[in-house]
Amino acid sequence: MAALTAGMSLLLFLPFLLSLAGQAGMPKMLCLVTSVLAMLLSVEPYGAVLPWCIGMAIAVISVRERFCLRGPI
Repeated sequence: MAALTAGMSLLLFLPFLLSLAGQAGMPKMLCLVTSVLAMLLSVEPYGAVLPWCIGMAIAVISVRERFCLRGPI
């Protein structure tokens, strides 16, 4: 049961963990808020889907922007 809880928490906080690879501070804060909101809404079936998707979109754009600004190797 503890492994299931840890795995679910890791999955819900994946947008925040991914946003830590970006440079800007605002996407990190937004992803943290969406991850906490997803965790709070996860008591309802499929309640965490929308905040999690929004957080993943923000995190992916943040990481993509970091790689685009970096330039070619």
